[in-house]
Amino acid sequence: MKEYSEKGKLPPLRIGVAGLGTVGATLVSILQKDADNLERKLGRKLVVTAVGARSRSKDRGIDMAELEWFDDAVALASSDSIDLFVELIGGEDGPALASIRAALEMGRPVVTANKALLARHGVALAKVAEDNNAQLGFEAAVAGGIPVIKTLREGLGSAQIARVYGIMNGTCNYILTRMGAENISFADCLKDAQALGYAEADPTFDVEGFDTAHKLAILSSLCFGCEIAPDEIFVEGISTIEQADIKVANDLGYKIKLLGLAQRSADGIEQRVHPTLVPKGSAIAGVDGVLNAVALETDLVQELLLAGPGAGGSATASSVLSDILDIARGNHVPPLGVPSSELTPYKRAPMRAHEGGYYVRVNARDVPGALAAIATRMGEHGISIESVIQRPDLKVEDLAFAAEPTRTIVLITHETLEQNIRDTLAQIESDGLVSGKPQLIRIEKL
Repeated sequence: MKEYSEKGKLPPLRIGVAGLGTVGATLVSILQKDADNLERKLGRKLVVTAVGARSRSKDRGIDMAELEWFDDAVALASSDSIDLFVELIGGEDGPALASIRAALEMGRPVVTANKALLARHGVALAKVAEDNNAQLGFEAAVAGGIPVIKTLREGLGSAQIARVYGIMNGTCNYILTRMGAENISFADCLKDAQALGYAEADPTFDVEGFDTAHKLAILSSLCFGCEIAPDEIFVEGISTIEQADIKVANDLGYKIKLLGLAQRSADGIEQRVHPTLVPKGSAIAGVDGVLNAVALETDLVQELLLAGPGAGGSATASSVLSDILDIARGNHVPPLGVPSSELTPYKRAPMRAHEGGYYVRVNARDVPGALAAIATRMGEHGISIESVIQRPDLKVEDLAFAAEPTRTIVLITHETLEQNIRDTLAQIESDGLVSGKPQLIRIEKL
């Protein structure tokens, strides 16, 4: 950009926004409302000049009288009326991908909140950005309003990260928090989350862990300098969590959280998303409701915890705006922290012993010798049992074999290989010792 010769200021940064849902509309509103304050901070104006969305007539609570309208996101991204393109359409392919690529190929900076797209195409888009000297910002793609991307790209200096983990989905955290506080079922919590707008009509992407997996894949690349590998993640959701699990976890001094966790070892990188028993005294256990948190374990700053709102129009728009401000200031860093040509191929670490042990809940047939037979099977696979819990109040909902007398039994194991315990549970099922599918939850030492 050329400077104004009479004032020594950069010309206004003209912004085009594709997608005017909650986040897009909030972003435009902030840029219009706070225009003077932002100009004082930057020394230049930020001006929304063009927008696009599915419906032009919908009332979004923003002034669009002087904004150029585009029905085609690619045309908006390529327009001479903008200097920076913001993609808030969503979807990992289609118009979102095409419009981002079009802008980057022109050397035009792009800001997006699209974690699904980045998880699938992030490395390729980073290369396009680098080849065309364009910036690609995506702070809002992971953990909403928490500045974790900027921290990883710019804030840690030479610190080496050994492990990253966190709560990255507000829907799941809201459900698990309410289940723990109010003694209500997963199904009832989910209905409330949908009524409040925290969960979609089809909540599968959130509650089965896929949303967290996309975010974790992006974080792993930034933390470990590797290619993004969304298909190399072990994923389990929270739909099988029962009140019995919540109660026992509480009695043992734990809370249940859906964690995304990635760690590096000499053998490669392990990525996993699953419900987890975390100690009540840990920092991550105190992150409740719709809040998110990301913890980074490094060699220089030990453990760093970033927490805050993980979703919502204001929080996400704030992160989009932070990327816009960086671009307006001329900050320029490789999208994935290092040049895309220097990213190492992702190497999945082999299965190893899980230090925290496991929580196992089974609905054992109420016949003599059933528990002894289960313990024997575990011993045959080298699994050591730390404790066994049997309580009459642990009733599990919607059992497939409700007519058959069963006892809910919880076993806590010592450190063991996950494959061993999964093989054991499969054999216990085939032996006919249990009704329904056993529940398996990792216990993490945090």
